[in-house]
Amino acid sequence: MNSKKLTIGLFIIYIIALVWIILLKLQFSLASLDHFRGINLIPFAGSVIVNGKIELSEIFKNIIIFVPFGIYICMLKPKWKFINHIVPIILTSLALEILQYILSIGATDITDLIGNTMGGVVGLGIYFIISKLFRDNALKILNIIALLATVLMIMFIGVLLMANA
Repeated sequence: MNSKKLTIGLFIIYIIALVWIILLKLQFSLASLDHFRGINLIPFAGSVIVNGKIELSEIFKNIIIFVPFGIYICMLKPKWKFINHIVPIILTSLALEILQYILSIGATDITDLIGNTMGGVVGLGIYFIISKLFRDNALKILNIIALLATVLMIMFIGVLLMANA
């Protein structure tokens, strides 16, 4: 299998996992989710204040979950300009936030959009550093790391499913 096909396959698995985590909240059907909808258009307001204290863990989770997106976009489109890499990150995050509202499965939150975008940009930076360090071998190295991470993610999901069965 060539590197580009492997990258595409791993990216598809990542997108499926991303949708499962963000929209389905690790559940297997919409019916098992609490149905609520809300909109927060004030950055770093309601989502980071819990019981009167600043809670940053949700922002960090949003950043972390979108880091691979930035890396994959660069792997698939290495010749794009920086701004062209950011657009799909923002649009994907925005689409997921809007879908949460439409499906009544969560709050559409500008803070999530900002965190997701920051994560994607961190991914762009990681790709840039790895591509400078490893030049011609960067795609191969990133595919190996992505493949290992995907296998670990699938094993982790399997353990979660068995533990909750």
